[in-house]
Amino acid sequence: MSHDFGGLRAVNNYDLEIEGGQIRGLIGPNGAGKTTIFNLITGIYKPTEGEIILGGKRITGLQPHRVASMGLGRTFQNLQLWRHMTVHEHVKMARYSKITYGLIGAFFGTPKRNREEEEIDKKAYALLEMMGIHHLADQIVINLPYGDQRRVEMARALAMDPKILLLDEPTAGMNPEELIQMMAIIRQVHKELGLAIFLIEHRLKVVMELCEIIQTLDFGRVIAEGTPEEIQNNPKVIDAYLGREALD
Repeated sequence: MSHDFGGLRAVNNYDLEIEGGQIRGLIGPNGAGKTTIFNLITGIYKPTEGEIILGGKRITGLQPHRVASMGLGRTFQNLQLWRHMTVHEHVKMARYSKITYGLIGAFFGTPKRNREEEEIDKKAYALLEMMGIHHLADQIVINLPYGDQRRVEMARALAMDPKILLLDEPTAGMNPEELIQMMAIIRQVHKELGLAIFLIEHRLKVVMELCEIIQTLDFGRVIAEGTPEEIQNNPKVIDAYLGREALD
């Protein structure tokens, strides 16, 4: 797929195929078009050219909420949290897209509503436990440390039961200890849920240790694709992004 902003081609003939259970990474200089690709996949932008297929179904041009309901979960480079809601409410809110009890159930408290609300509560707490923040469930999210807010955002993305999880710089702004903890969480999510993960990350330790296949983007075009070892030793990637000191 390709995408233009006015006369500027921000993404040029981008192609991606993610297999179930695979972890793939996307790296490149600032402004290379990485987040634009995420925005195209998740429906924030519509490609100028090309198609996006999820599970055999065309999702090109669908609204973001429709794309999410079809199996795409996503976190953002800049935290997109509701400032005055609790941790638990954040995850429950995402899960409400799955309810089936309707207006009658909402107004009259039918058994179906009570059953679904109980299931939503259990699901939310299970995800918070997986993130290691279940003890913070009743805390207002803006009162949490930055690393814990990142965990809330990931739990919210997982509440939709995605087939593919897109992580846009999941360790951005984290200190070394938080980074190690987030890498462990990503591994746990991958192992326990078995979903595919596609991540953008500037910290090479994260990409090289987590990803099976890595793409390198420069000026909207993929200049290399391969295993972490292949990417680290690719002259084009070194010149465009890693720098010669990456070999030292």
